[in-house]
Amino acid sequence: MFESLTDRLSAAFRAMTGQGRLTESNIREGMNLVRQALLEADANVETTRKFVDSVQEKVLGLEVSRALNPTQQILKIVNDELIALMGPVDHSLPEKKPFATIMLCGLQGSGKTTSCGKLGKRLLAAGRKPMFVAADLQRPAAIDQLEVLGGQLGVPVFVDRESKDPVDVCRRALKEAKDKGVDVVILDTAGRLHVDEELMAQLNQIERKVQPDQVYFVVDAMTGQDAVNSAKAFNDALELDGVILTKLDGDARGGAALSVKSVTGVPIKFIGVGETLDALEDFHPERMASRMLGMGDVMTLIETAQAKFDEEELRRQQEQMEKGVFTLDDFRKQMSQASRLGSMSKIMSFIPGMSRLSGMLGELNVDPDKEMRKIGGIIDSMTPEERRRPDIIDLRRKKRIAAGAGVETSQVNELLKMHERMATMVKSFSSMGMGDRMRAMQQMTQQASVNPFGMFGPMKKGSTGKRLTPKERAEQRKRLEKERRKKKRK
Repeated sequence: MFESLTDRLSAAFRAMTGQGRLTESNIREGMNLVRQALLEADANVETTRKFVDSVQEKVLGLEVSRALNPTQQILKIVNDELIALMGPVDHSLPEKKPFATIMLCGLQGSGKTTSCGKLGKRLLAAGRKPMFVAADLQRPAAIDQLEVLGGQLGVPVFVDRESKDPVDVCRRALKEAKDKGVDVVILDTAGRLHVDEELMAQLNQIERKVQPDQVYFVVDAMTGQDAVNSAKAFNDALELDGVILTKLDGDARGGAALSVKSVTGVPIKFIGVGETLDALEDFHPERMASRMLGMGDVMTLIETAQAKFDEEELRRQQEQMEKGVFTLDDFRKQMSQASRLGSMSKIMSFIPGMSRLSGMLGELNVDPDKEMRKIGGIIDSMTPEERRRPDIIDLRRKKRIAAGAGVETSQVNELLKMHERMATMVKSFSSMGMGDRMRAMQQMTQQASVNPFGMFGPMKKGSTGKRLTPKERAEQRKRLEKERRKKKRK
């Protein structure tokens, strides 16, 4: 997410602070790069101008000659301005007796019906009783999709396939909601182009007759500046209460997230970060700014982990770690838990400094998920006793394990060395206080972002950790392939 924007903003900061101190000349050069980065991210032109002017004014006002750490000062200014640009946001959903009504609207293909299901799942998790209303009479498949989502969630769906009047469908649905004892009604209206006056008038009529408590505009983040323009058009017509930005996990630019609030005055309330029904998150401007600046998003990672991890297994692992015990079984179970959060690249994007590591691995044609699956295969090829006591694994056992996992014996050795280092770390952690543990984890993260290659094979030059050139990488691949063929002939 936002990889290109993050890289370009980092280049801008280097231009401003690369000489060790700030000057008016390198500040202006850096701010021009920031402007270019935002425009290439498809941010709104006027939004970009105001943002750059505000940041530049604050940066120029710094005591540049006495700045002890100009990079951190500039980062803080940019971070604060990004937060102000995208926030504040109220994540609460309406509560009203006997029930509240939420209306979803947006362009065709923006993900309204899926977002309806995601909102329903969120409401169920909060102890609410939602009901869906199939008010999209333009597309029969939308009604079928909503019925499937309702069936998956156990949420009632009001459907009238014979009616041609969505206003009438919505009004009758509200009457039925009283009988069913639901407390939130979600209206899934038809997707439409904002230039379609007839259908926009229909939306206005639904709003007037039904008087929903909140109206959310659902928009595809991948459409960039078009998303902002359509949000403005819908807000002018309906007076929106919030925006749901979908497909943000696939948006590498970030222009829509940056511009929606400043152009429309309407905050992004939720973001869609995947296709599953639980892939709807609160939009936190401070977390989004942190990710755009390459500083990770640890809070979202923690919240996701809390929602998806097995609490009993986590508690058992915590007890083991406090005793200083960390077997290969524990390692395998941690990998299994982590896989619930998504791909390794996604997890790395949440951790400070690790988004850069993900990019470096990509340049070296290393797939972290493939490597983690390989590690899992090696562990699965071991006996229960070997997983509990890896010290008993001699050369004969290593060859058997390697054959079972379809890898080289050297890769089994690498895994055992990795586990030994982690086990040593766990033992040292067991004797530390919380403050010492946090500092140690921070040092490990920083070290991994600088020299990450120990886990993924021999991709460093000598013992310096220096990056290989493209020519050196090509030669290394040829050499490894030659060695592989030689071993295969033997």
